[in-house]
Amino acid sequence: MPSGISLVRHSNRAFWRCKIPPPMTRRRWIADEISGDRAALVGEHATHLVRVLRVRVGQEFDIATGDSVRRGRVVSMSDDRVDFELEEENFITDAIPLTLLLAIFKFDRMEWAIEKCTELGIAAPVKLVEALGIPAALRIVLSESEDRTLLRDIVKPQAPSGGIVLAVGPEGGWTDDELQSFEQAGWVSASLGNTILRAETAAIAATAVAASALSSL
Repeated sequence: MPSGISLVRHSNRAFWRCKIPPPMTRRRWIADEISGDRAALVGEHATHLVRVLRVRVGQEFDIATGDSVRRGRVVSMSDDRVDFELEEENFITDAIPLTLLLAIFKFDRMEWAIEKCTELGIAAPVKLVEALGIPAALRIVLSESEDRTLLRDIVKPQAPSGGIVLAVGPEGGWTDDELQSFEQAGWVSASLGNTILRAETAAIAATAVAASALSSL
């Protein structure tokens, strides 16, 4: 499980909670194997790194190790394996955090969404808390509706120093009762527009839109 991702439950829904820091300066990978100060990518990820990105010994990447993100230097590689020597942990303290809540959906697509959101910058670990009671200066629930305010139009003018929490629903969207619960708890509704997206696509798009709006402030 990537660092910065934890399971949150509320009522009959479960969510993945992910905390998004500022943009990365190095490409980030989730380690497949970890042992002390060594980590490795194996299989398809390693093959992509070697054949497509043409990695070289000595290159540095950010490596998510499950409970932290550390700088990793490539020490060896083959067609289906890349080994890293792990160095210091990366501490990110700048900018406004964005926390993402994902309702659970089909596992392979869920895993893919988490992987892509990790590439967008998930890093800092968070605690398990009640979904609706997560503390933040601005809490936004994403819903499919043409009459909702666009996400970017809410984030940019209202981005607070206390952080933002963004909830993305399951396949089929939120129920009316769930949306009412969010509203009663003080959440603001927002939309990505009139295009209907799959849950994993909506999660990635919403993360990118919100993170971009925050980084431009």
